Amino acid sequence: MAQTEQNPRVSAPNLEVAAHDLETGQPGRVNAAYQAIKAAIRNNTFPPGFQAAEVEIARQLGMSRTPVHEAMARLQEDGLVRILSRKGILICPLSPEDIEEIYEITIALEGAAAAKIAGFMETERDAGLTALREATNAMRTAIEAGDMQAWAAADENFHELLLSGSGNKRLMRMAGTVADQLHRTRMLTLNLRPPPLNSAEEHDAIIAAIQRGDSEGASQAARYHRQRAKDQLIPLIRKLNLRNL
Repeated sequence: MAQTEQNPRVSAPNLEVAAHDLETGQPGRVNAAYQAIKAAIRNNTFPPGFQAAEVEIARQLGMSRTPVHEAMARLQEDGLVRILSRKGILICPLSPEDIEEIYEITIALEGAAAAKIAGFMETERDAGLTALREATNAMRTAIEAGDMQAWAAADENFHELLLSGSGNKRLMRMAGTVADQLHRTRMLTLNLRPPPLNSAEEHDAIIAAIQRGDSEGASQAARYHRQRAKDQLIPLIRKLNLRNL
């Protein structure tokens, strides 16, 4: 799965479009470069082990090398890349052990988020439940249509809503440090796993516990859901000997 001998060039439109969209939406060339490169990593335009030259990325984004270099430093802090002296960046691959650690962090944080939401006053709890239900229903629709990409997007939306609904900025920030790595791994293995037929029902269990104000039950349901995904994914990765994702 590792791709260490890649040509450092990548099709320009992927980065140019992302950079343009972000620059019009939020000023700052460093942030635009950061978001564009991160998007290329998340969607595997820049796959694990890929080497991307700083000068080439700057050319594709229509920027000088300074904002691109600063963006790369941020991505290195996120654990997504490693800066190579005079060569640009290497997209950091993940081992099964890395993925296991990421899931352990995610399980703990989402369990805490669900418990916190369930502990809110009833009116405050109910305010976020509609969006969680909509995301879960979108997952059901996608599964019925056999659209795994749409399912993954709806599922990720649910988990983002769960974290943001907690209102805990530190918890959200901690989850954000591994979210991109987890997203990339899930997308790379999306069609290798059995269809996630029970995922919507597991989300329903989280929603039900939150609705009745059961903090312990919500935490357990959220943790169980991610634990089951981990228990399915890690053995599959080991079985297929995918050492670098």
